[in-house]
Amino acid sequence: MTHEPSFPRRKVAAALVVFPALCLGLARAQTGARRPTPRQTEGPFYPVQFPVDSDNDLLRNGTLQYGKGEAAWVEGTVADLQGRPLAGATVEIWQCDEAGHYHHPGDGGKADPAFQGFGKVQADADGRWRFRTLKPVPYAGRTPHIHVKVKQDSRELLTTQLYVQGAAGNERDFLWRSLSPEDRAALTRPFEPADQGLTARFPIYLAA
Repeated sequence: MTHEPSFPRRKVAAALVVFPALCLGLARAQTGARRPTPRQTEGPFYPVQFPVDSDNDLLRNGTLQYGKGEAAWVEGTVADLQGRPLAGATVEIWQCDEAGHYHHPGDGGKADPAFQGFGKVQADADGRWRFRTLKPVPYAGRTPHIHVKVKQDSRELLTTQLYVQGAAGNERDFLWRSLSPEDRAALTRPFEPADQGLTARFPIYLAA
């Protein structure tokens, strides 16, 4: 008489959980697929009215030049999960000024008028985009961050937030703490000296 091999139920259950994840990881490795950039809340200060000057230089608002804080470049690419560039996608950013104020009626209209506060660009044929802006600063209850939104035609593809690697407030920030280690790594970028000045590089990958 032969007996079928027996396996503890817990080991079988664990295998059923782990095996699909292993398969997904293998499939991604074989296809070269990237992890999608994590989503985060839009927050309360997305512009109610876009500024007349909405280009990629947030340190100049019309004829006014903003000279406070640390100037920085924020740049990257936007692509699908196979790394194919999403040419023509619109990338938007918005953030507070050096004093922690947004151009928004909900923030009391206290933002410095020389700081544009919002900008948008279209990704080029290689999916590249770039902004001249302010290295983000903290304000009450939040660690330094820049809001980022990606659109294509009339579709909104992503809303997220970009964080500063090494910022003292990250560990205390409720939204940053809610991220997994992998998602924190994707959204938390160093602002490093470069030939062009302080620069943060932020690649964006979308299931588009």
